[in-house]
Amino acid sequence: MGLGSTAGEPCAERGIGGTVFFRVLTALFLFVSMFFVSFASPAMAQDYRFNSMKVEGNQRIESATIVAYTGIERGKTVSAGELNDAYQKVMASGLFETVDLEPKGNTLVISVKEYPTISVINFEGNRRIKDDALAKLIESTARQVFSPAKAERDADVIAKAYSQQGRVAATVVPRIIRRSDNRVDLVFEISEGDTIEVERVSFIGNRIYSDRRLRRILATKQANFLRTFLRGDTLVEDRIAYDKQLLRDFYLSRGYVDFRVNSANVEFTRERDAFYLVMDITEGQQFKFGKITTISEYPGVDAAEYQAALKVKSGEIYSPTAVDNSITRQERLSIKNGVDFLRVEPRITRNDRDLTLDVQFVLTKGPRVFVERIDIEGNTTTLDRVVRQQFRVSEGDPFNPREIRASAERIRALGFFSKADVNTREGSSPEQVIVDVNVEEQPTGSLNLGGSYSVSNGFGVALGLTENNFLGRGQRLSFTFSTAEDSEAYVFGFTEPHLMGRDLRFDLDLGLSTTNSSYANYDTKRVFFNPGLTFNLSEQQRLKLQYSWQSTEMEDRDTALAATYGPVVGTEIARGSESASMVGFTYTFDSRLSGLDPNAGMLFEIGADFAGLGGDSQFIRTRAKAIAQRKILNEEVTLRATFEAGALSWLGSDDSRTVDRFMLSSEIMRGFEPAGMGPRDMTPNSSGSPYDDALGGNFYAVARFEAEFPLGLPEEIGLRGGLFLDVGNLWDLSNVNTAAASTGCGASGASSCIVGADGSWRSVIGLSFLWTTSFGPLRFNFSRALSKEDYDKEQTFDLTLQARF
Repeated sequence: MGLGSTAGEPCAERGIGGTVFFRVLTALFLFVSMFFVSFASPAMAQDYRFNSMKVEGNQRIESATIVAYTGIERGKTVSAGELNDAYQKVMASGLFETVDLEPKGNTLVISVKEYPTISVINFEGNRRIKDDALAKLIESTARQVFSPAKAERDADVIAKAYSQQGRVAATVVPRIIRRSDNRVDLVFEISEGDTIEVERVSFIGNRIYSDRRLRRILATKQANFLRTFLRGDTLVEDRIAYDKQLLRDFYLSRGYVDFRVNSANVEFTRERDAFYLVMDITEGQQFKFGKITTISEYPGVDAAEYQAALKVKSGEIYSPTAVDNSITRQERLSIKNGVDFLRVEPRITRNDRDLTLDVQFVLTKGPRVFVERIDIEGNTTTLDRVVRQQFRVSEGDPFNPREIRASAERIRALGFFSKADVNTREGSSPEQVIVDVNVEEQPTGSLNLGGSYSVSNGFGVALGLTENNFLGRGQRLSFTFSTAEDSEAYVFGFTEPHLMGRDLRFDLDLGLSTTNSSYANYDTKRVFFNPGLTFNLSEQQRLKLQYSWQSTEMEDRDTALAATYGPVVGTEIARGSESASMVGFTYTFDSRLSGLDPNAGMLFEIGADFAGLGGDSQFIRTRAKAIAQRKILNEEVTLRATFEAGALSWLGSDDSRTVDRFMLSSEIMRGFEPAGMGPRDMTPNSSGSPYDDALGGNFYAVARFEAEFPLGLPEEIGLRGGLFLDVGNLWDLSNVNTAAASTGCGASGASSCIVGADGSWRSVIGLSFLWTTSFGPLRFNFSRALSKEDYDKEQTFDLTLQARF
């Protein structure tokens, strides 16, 4: 028993000890759990229920509006997270500087501090951009709630406006000045900084065209000494993107189909006062047109007929414009033939071996989609019909995407709108399309002030008032007043581009012009009335039909000087005012803008006037002009040849006058004074000296040949050189009263007092300097006559300037 009891005691002690340990561990666990629970309970999510809401601090904003911003409903359980969302919603309204949501039992107290109201907005430090212009750029306006975010956006917009002018260092800081009644003055403090110009534009990778030629394409220009007046020499980011597209269009139109702009890098100069613009380009190879074929996948359509309508030929330099024009021709032919929904798909095959592109025009039948309607929006002044006239399709016509794009271009070309977007969307059914036209109007009136100078007429000024969209009808209304030392003109003009809603232009010009002749001792006065109709015969041809009435008078400049002009002119002055009523036409063919070859073009113009429908004069007067132009040596040199001629056939029983016959100006024949060549009255006066009156001639012919080329000077100067050769003749005095000139001729020993009636060819060679300035083009002509008559009036120097401000 003793052994057993001794053995059992330790067991009992172990059992009691384990129990005590377990109890202690349990108590410790409960204590720690209660400790964490007591500390965690305040941070645990808590629910609220508000039976009422109280708003404090609001002055302008209604309490109900602020409560509505929270989105909390009375009597509804709200978690702490939802309470935080309510705070964010009130702040997001942008109306308050501070917001505080404080639960007080069953009441939610919303304390707010409203943003102040803007009293006035001022701009400080701006000189280059006026206050009115800046006010149109910003969102903030007076008598509205001040918003810091909006003010910051306004500052960025103003800084960007200065950046567009090359002032990329301009800074704009918005500040507020507190006033009473919770009002503030918003002030934009502007530091304009200096203009940072494009010092140099250069190219990498160009082998065919020089930097000088490519710079002429870009809208971004290098800085020059006229930088005060120019805005093209500043760096504008959007303009660089536009320059890339201009380069691409230039190379593609010349067959370089692989052309690409690798990069356009802009770097600061070392002095950080200008930019360098470096454009890395890849020209690629020039491609020409290869085989040009047309196939028809449209049942019943003859491909040969559409092939014959093409003007582009194999071997010509490839141009996307030529392909586009060919598609347009074939689609127009389909409309003429009554073939609806014809589509032309160009399939181009590249031949790298001979650098040609085969073009196959595939005639397919497009989906049967019609134009449901044309909706026009945004035109507050311009009538709808002015916009609709630019469409060649109407409601119910087959839909042609190409024609819609062309219509959009015509709308933009009007110049009436700052923005013109033309989009299409599905109509009432998949077979119907609605064309949406959204425009933004811009001012269409202009006041032009100009100046001119020429050796013949001296200095002059011109004032013009023009409204290109009169009463929103798309009509042009203009008044021009111009005066020089020896001439004045007052002209009123009116143009209706779509007479009776058709592609028919109506022009009306009437006015008064006076000339103080620098080559004779008499003045002229002319009153005229000229209406005319012009319509297009094709893409490059147009015909103008016109009527003209004019009254012309040769006047004594001073009766005391009556003896200073010869007997022929004296007889014509004595006839007083005479009128002419005539009808005529002018036919023009011009491929310079729409031709397939961008380096060559031609203008041909011929016209005739038939006088005798009333009035005092009866005659037929014809004129013809032809101009051919080509650029060579990678388009650095421009060659131009002009041929011009005129003929006057007098039909009346009386004699023609000097003002009826042709006089050659320095624009027609260089190297001579106005009326300085041709027939003259050399009858001796009482002192034995000839009167030397220019009489003009019934026929003239002039050929002008010229070349323009760079001088190797920095292109930003805008100075180019030129050489010219003019050959011309002015002759014939049929139907001229020369009887009075025969008396007294024997006293001078001359066989005739009238010289030059039979004509003789004159030739002049010269050198020109053409200077393109911000004021206008200047032209200096230095010439020398290679062949002339003794009685001709040579002019070795001529300067012309045309400027608009």
